[in-house]
Amino acid sequence: MIDDVVRPGSLWTRIDSVPSTGSTNADLRAAALAGEAEGRVLSADEQTAGRGRLGRAWTAPSGSGLAVSVLLRPEARPASEWGWLPLLVGLSAAAAVDAVAGLATTLKWPNDLMARDRKLGGILVERVETPSGPAAVVGFGLNVSLEQSDLPVPTATSLLLEGAPAERSPLLASYLRELEVRYRDWCTGETPRGEYRARCSTLGRQVRVHLPGDAPDVVGEAVDVDASGRLVVRVASPDGVGELVALSSGEVQHVR
Repeated sequence: MIDDVVRPGSLWTRIDSVPSTGSTNADLRAAALAGEAEGRVLSADEQTAGRGRLGRAWTAPSGSGLAVSVLLRPEARPASEWGWLPLLVGLSAAAAVDAVAGLATTLKWPNDLMARDRKLGGILVERVETPSGPAAVVGFGLNVSLEQSDLPVPTATSLLLEGAPAERSPLLASYLRELEVRYRDWCTGETPRGEYRARCSTLGRQVRVHLPGDAPDVVGEAVDVDASGRLVVRVASPDGVGELVALSSGEVQHVR
């Protein structure tokens, strides 16, 4: 099934799978710096130094999750629009899980795949400045067969725990097919804004957004995702109408 993904004219030029590595993102970052073209895919049964957002460690028992990174070079889109990358990756991951595992999922802006408001998977996009131009290394981690005792935090879940067991190989093949379609569309100028808004569980909820650095948290109602992929939050204002704030990054907490 994976072999069918690499075909003439496909985005994906090479798919490697290894038993263990430090980090699939780090490996493809090195490949990008060495001049490799886009289309490389690397998956691992185990990551010994896997990373999530904000430098957090990401670990799972060997073979219990899908850990995959892809190398992209979206030269057709300016850096200001790269904020769409984690969003279209999330849509691709959600579509793959829905199709292969039969599990309805949602997306928490900007990069978490959710099931019943619990984290099922996460996305890490890293921009790499290389001698041949900027590249994006996109990592996706999915909890597949983790037991309750394996979960990194109590608010996480897995396909197994959701009653939707699935094999990693079909999930990977479906994810790559879905991502290729959305990425090619995006590179031609389209954005999956409507699809993302329909899938995003953050919209319509009260949120607290922790911003990078020492900036104060933004608290309010998440009302939209704009044309640049930014989360739009309505915060309280003296006139009672509410001020709209567009955020390009941040750690979102859904306020219950």
